[in-house]
Amino acid sequence: MEFLGTTQNVSYCGPKKACGFNVLPPPGPAPVIQECYQPYYLPGYRYLNSWRPSLFYKVSNAQTCLDQGASCHSALKPPTILPTIRSALFCRYSPHDWDRSNELQMRGAETSRLWAGRLLGDSVRLMQDKDQLTQQMQEGTCRNLGQRLSDIGFWKSELSYELERLLSENRSLDTVRKQLECAAQEVNCPLQVALECLYNREKRIGIDLVHDNVEKNLIQEVDLLKCCQEQMRKLAQRIDIQLGDNRDAQHALERDLEDKNSAEFIDEKCFNLRNTSDCISYFHGVEKMDGTISVPETWAKFSNDNIRHSQNMRANSIRLQEEAKNLLETLSNQMWKQFTDTNLAFNGRISEVMDVKNKLQVQLAKVSNWDPPEDRCPSAIPSPSAVASSASGQAVHLPLLLKWSHLSRSP
Repeated sequence: MEFLGTTQNVSYCGPKKACGFNVLPPPGPAPVIQECYQPYYLPGYRYLNSWRPSLFYKVSNAQTCLDQGASCHSALKPPTILPTIRSALFCRYSPHDWDRSNELQMRGAETSRLWAGRLLGDSVRLMQDKDQLTQQMQEGTCRNLGQRLSDIGFWKSELSYELERLLSENRSLDTVRKQLECAAQEVNCPLQVALECLYNREKRIGIDLVHDNVEKNLIQEVDLLKCCQEQMRKLAQRIDIQLGDNRDAQHALERDLEDKNSAEFIDEKCFNLRNTSDCISYFHGVEKMDGTISVPETWAKFSNDNIRHSQNMRANSIRLQEEAKNLLETLSNQMWKQFTDTNLAFNGRISEVMDVKNKLQVQLAKVSNWDPPEDRCPSAIPSPSAVASSASGQAVHLPLLLKWSHLSRSP
């Protein structure tokens, strides 16, 4: 029975040939092959000829096959192998190799399992550490947000209180400004009276155009009233400028307070966010954006500077109010004193005129009762009626004018 088929080193078909046993020639050098990847070999089986069974390799080394009557060696071929030993030729590994391979595989699996367990433990521990770190950072952020909300609430209350006081001071200062403007406008009435008195006194005739105390006091009163008007108007202008500065400080406080309200709304919304909140999105790289223009110290200093500026404006407003009150009181006393001096001068002048009038009337009565001698020239002596009419006209005209002026000045 012959077996069809051949292997790499044996043949089962062909005529029987005489075989001579010689030593196999040494194997030639294997060609160099450059591989693009590293092949996988089991431990101890890295060479290509390692699969060959040791039994056949020993037989091949001891025998050589030669043709009958030939003087040269033929190709080396092993003899025909019986079926009984065929199975032995296909056994490429020994039981020891099989056991070793299984042992190595089990050791590799055990090592992989150990490494997987360690990696799993490290992953769980890393997740726990990161979760704990995340919770700590969230708690710290919540504390910082709470502190921030407290700071914002404090500065909001300070700004609101200062704004209310500034608005109240603005109202008071505006009231004082209106009082000054009204007082300056009311000075026009006594000023007009004093000017009318001077104008009417210019209607005096002859020797009665005397630069007396009445005229001096009237001129002083006119000058004083004009000076008081000028002072009150200048102070009103200063108060108007101060009101503009107060409005600037008010605008700064209102803008800062509005910014505090918006910041409080944002921080309060962030403070109430949780991991289970809705509409939470992840924005890549948002932590690297820094749009801030201040730090907590400069932020607090900005609000403190606004409050201090408002306090300075309020202090200036209070000083202006005190100055306005003192000015009104001083000018009122000066105008009242001058008005009293002018009235006293009028009374003294009226008394003097009345005395002169009475004396003239007595003299007129004496002249009207006197009869001149007949031998005198009648043309040299005026008639009693002419003298009486002239004297009475001059004596009566001046007291009436002074009396009219006095009645027009009386309050």
